[in-house]
Amino acid sequence: SAILSAASATNTITWYATSTSTAVLGTGTTYTTPALSAGTYTYYASSDACMPNQRTAITVTAQVGPAVTAAGGSICPGQSFTIVPSGAVSYSYSSGSPVVSPMTTTVYTVTGESSAGCTGTATVQVTVNALPSVSATSSTVCSGATATLTASGASTYTWSTGATGANVSVAPSSTTQYTVSGTSSSGCVNTATASVVVTPGPVITVAGAT
Repeated sequence: SAILSAASATNTITWYATSTSTAVLGTGTTYTTPALSAGTYTYYASSDACMPNQRTAITVTAQVGPAVTAAGGSICPGQSFTIVPSGAVSYSYSSGSPVVSPMTTTVYTVTGESSAGCTGTATVQVTVNALPSVSATSSTVCSGATATLTASGASTYTWSTGATGANVSVAPSSTTQYTVSGTSSSGCVNTATASVVVTPGPVITVAGAT
């Protein structure tokens, strides 16, 4: 809506839709138009109903608001996401900042303002992907033996030994703890640990004889 104003030193202002219309839209020094679509509109103000030719034309131009767009995305827990809008001159965010770090999937609203002061909005969904539930099996072996560690719960794995894959063979000389990083299909990473307990072999003695 637009608020139009006019003044007269002597008479009440009367508002009309056309220069010759007899239907009165309103009276008083101001008139509030209905909600306007994009376009140009003309209203008429008169201080003397008996002299329609002396109506004053007032033109209102309703401009189109900006077509604001912004792409959503996905993050892992603890990461941040930057909203990058386009289509307007300046922007404000329902989050207060274009950089967000939601704990769960959240929808944000971006309001863009054009150079003419018109506004448009866009919504952005930031999806928070779950961390993979990574686990790894521990093992107990005798000294000098090889242990096979197995990880599960993710798509790919990297071990603290530098090896990759769900299974890795190790032969520690003493009890050792290993860490595996598992990456999900969405790129989120979680870790698990596995221990290899090394049990020493028995000390065998035998007495000689003469």
